[in-house]
Amino acid sequence: MSKTVSRDTPTGGSASEDEKTRADERLSESGIPLKPHYTSADVRGPEAPAPGEFPFTRGVYPDMYRGRPWTMRQYSGFATAAESNQRYRNLLAAGQTGLSVAFDLVTQMGYDSDDPVAEGEVGKVGVAIDSLADMETLMRDIPLDKVSTSMTINAPAAGLMLLYQLAAEKQGVRGDKLSGTVQNDILKEYAARGTFIFPPEPSMRLVTDTFAYCATEMPRWNTISISGYHISEAGATPMQELAFTLANGVAYVEAALTAGLAIDDFAPRLSFFFNCKMEFFEEIAKFRAARKMWAEFMRDRFGAKDPRSMMLRFHTQTAGSSLTSLQPHTNVVRTAVEAMAAVLGGTQSLHTNSFDEALALPTEFAATLALRTQQVIAYETGITPVADPLAGSYLVESLTSELESGARRLIDEIDEMGGSVKAIESGWMQRQIADSAYRFQQAVERRERVIVGVNKFQSDTEEDLEILKVTPEHEEEQRRAVQRVRAERDNEAVERDLAALEAAARGSENVVYPMRQAFSDYSTIGEVFGRLREVWGRYRPRAEV
Repeated sequence: MSKTVSRDTPTGGSASEDEKTRADERLSESGIPLKPHYTSADVRGPEAPAPGEFPFTRGVYPDMYRGRPWTMRQYSGFATAAESNQRYRNLLAAGQTGLSVAFDLVTQMGYDSDDPVAEGEVGKVGVAIDSLADMETLMRDIPLDKVSTSMTINAPAAGLMLLYQLAAEKQGVRGDKLSGTVQNDILKEYAARGTFIFPPEPSMRLVTDTFAYCATEMPRWNTISISGYHISEAGATPMQELAFTLANGVAYVEAALTAGLAIDDFAPRLSFFFNCKMEFFEEIAKFRAARKMWAEFMRDRFGAKDPRSMMLRFHTQTAGSSLTSLQPHTNVVRTAVEAMAAVLGGTQSLHTNSFDEALALPTEFAATLALRTQQVIAYETGITPVADPLAGSYLVESLTSELESGARRLIDEIDEMGGSVKAIESGWMQRQIADSAYRFQQAVERRERVIVGVNKFQSDTEEDLEILKVTPEHEEEQRRAVQRVRAERDNEAVERDLAALEAAARGSENVVYPMRQAFSDYSTIGEVFGRLREVWGRYRPRAEV
């Protein structure tokens, strides 16, 4: 959805032809001027190689969806582990091909459900997980050797991944049989989202310790999902999302190399997570540019030799920020358009938002309808047999080049500051995102950017909508459950485990191994990350200092 840039004509005279042209100038969300039409003259550079060939502009696999479609996930989790487990099994029965777990804010911040700070938040924006007992319940009767699971968790990511591995082992599934992704992207938390625990240095250590652990113990597991989604949701343009996400990816690679890991040992398990908003062609071009840029960074900047290290594989979620609480059924159309763009852009997995998510966690009806949206695209539209079907479009090829050149300029600026960590610590990246969010909101308020049902085509009638509610009884049930775990476990073993974890954190040992032992003895999330908080401290952004 492009915007028209309006400028006032000087008083006392008629507008010149240049001024009339400027007044009707159409810009993409990233500020790229859009012409009335495009020709071959607008396409720069040689034709991109075929899909599956470096630099993978046209896709990471030669036939893309011809053999099978992308992994279909529905991001879900609410209240207790038992209720979320039922939702997962229902979605799998409806044809979902992978799980995507949402955790509540208490779990994301590394606290237990009965901690005083948790009051009123347990189970509200995702499922509450306090210990291995909860993870066992969450994954009950789900074949973890056959299902790929994505977990949206960051500061305590290593812990939730370990709980998943331990729950799988209780099912008889070894770590080398597990496939999935843990988000584990702490830099975007500092830049855009805010669910951080530790300062950047120990947080990056925890990330790279997870890389090393998985290389040995969970070789099929994607150790990080470098996320542009939340950067975009905070207000970044597609060009900024592209630049800041790849810059963060560079920072993780550099941290892993500094920690002594070999590039081709960990890089094949890096993955990415992008937003897909309503700027249809720009979003498709963004995905194509991202693949090309990452492949070239990995080969030319880091010397990767394994082609898998150069492949940018990514999950996409349709934009939560595009959903409206007014006329919420219209969100079905928005999600369908965004999902189509993600597929045409070559995503490896996809979550489609439910139409009621601007109001509450999705109902089962809304989540199933969102899944059906993906299935219609996959099986009824006829777009899956051909990889990168918009290749050669003058517009898409031009936008791909424009986004790449603009994102490279931003990354060069970040490099001059010393990398993403420095750009975040200085507040530069946050300011860029905030400025873009402000400009977007101004355009909405001036009606230069139309949001159907919000600033145009409003309705005086309200839609009758049943929403999902998490009750105080759910919170009390979860509090009793974690207290029961503490009462029934071997507390002496837990204290030994936590002491070993603390010793590792104070030294240079990989902390994931003693963390695993602590969780296997039913230590809680709050105990494990509370002990690390005692050693590493809690991060306070500049505004709080």
